[in-house]
Amino acid sequence: MSNPNAERLVSPFVAERFLQTERLEALIAPPYDVIDDGLRETLLAGDPHNVVRLILPEGNGDKYARAADVLAEWRSEGVIVRDDEPSVSILRQEFALRDGTRRSRTGMLAAVAVEPYGTGRVKPHEKTHAGPKADRLALLRTTDTVLDALFMLSRDEDNRLRDALERATRETPVASFEFDGVETTIWRVGGQRAHDLADRAQAASLYVADGHHRYETAISYREEKPRATHAVALIVPLGDPGLVVLPTHRMIHGEPVDVDRVVEGLRDWFQLHEVSRDVNYVERLTALRERGTGCIVTPPTGNAIALLMKPDASLADLPFTAEPSVASLDVARIDGLVVAKLVEAAGPDAHVSYSPDADRVIEAVVAGESVAGVLVNPTSVDQVLRVADAGAAMPQKATYFAPKVPSGLVFLNFEG
Repeated sequence: MSNPNAERLVSPFVAERFLQTERLEALIAPPYDVIDDGLRETLLAGDPHNVVRLILPEGNGDKYARAADVLAEWRSEGVIVRDDEPSVSILRQEFALRDGTRRSRTGMLAAVAVEPYGTGRVKPHEKTHAGPKADRLALLRTTDTVLDALFMLSRDEDNRLRDALERATRETPVASFEFDGVETTIWRVGGQRAHDLADRAQAASLYVADGHHRYETAISYREEKPRATHAVALIVPLGDPGLVVLPTHRMIHGEPVDVDRVVEGLRDWFQLHEVSRDVNYVERLTALRERGTGCIVTPPTGNAIALLMKPDASLADLPFTAEPSVASLDVARIDGLVVAKLVEAAGPDAHVSYSPDADRVIEAVVAGESVAGVLVNPTSVDQVLRVADAGAAMPQKATYFAPKVPSGLVFLNFEG
């Protein structure tokens, strides 16, 4: 960060937006990777100008070219308009946790320089996969536009960014709406104040919380088109009291599994306890966390089984043992031992899916959509940072930052 010749890490930018800000709840969508076919149709039925037509294009022929055509139509029709000057947007999201607790999270939508992780200014914590990046790159090539925002964290150790964001929210907002149970308010800040906010956000490295595939796609696109210098990110200071990480529970799919037999084979590593179906599994998980690494395995029938790792359990044969920051994660241990054994037992075509909703996992297992579920505790923000600072990578779907940053709040067009 001290290189005086380095490109600014965080900047205001000239954004494009939906003109009808009073109707944003009908025009935005969740990030593309959490939208299934049913939700896509629901969003389009609500409004034909929903951003899902851009971020998840469909149709005959080249769907990516179709997305570019739709974007051009919306620009020409005035559905999407361009700001007159660079700015940043302040985003406050108010939401309820499953226990009814209300939280409020405030961050800043700004342009973030696209550069290799080796510079140390942007730090990841996950490995990515080629398929999703190829999909997003094809969309970037045809639209030449950033259509949604990443989610990044700023250490903000002196609280300068957090305090400045709080002051900005005392002014009149430009939009407010409710979407998917989250009440969202947006403020726009331009001029020198926008640059001051950007300076505070770039005072230290940024951590990618959500959007690794899209950031790495942006790196690839910049190599092809040098003018595509930035992505867009919601930057949230670490001290924000609304910063929440939910667990990502595991669902195993494949051939029927003798869950009791698989779990019995784990006694060298875990203490096993039967858990009645009338027990609150989330509360039991929290109690396990206070004692060490634990999880709850849910079979299709009968009671669940709580697993608590023994203090002297050997982890020497697991692949993550060389990196202490990863080896300390509950989810890495559970994936390497419990989930791996269940997947092995579920046959050659077995795979894993994920959900932050424990009830959804239990329902899927009982309904036969999944052969077993594994409920885990959430990874902490501090653990995420330790892994990122070590240059290591967490297991797949180790975190679920909530709420998600909606797609369609702002766009960054590289042609302008």
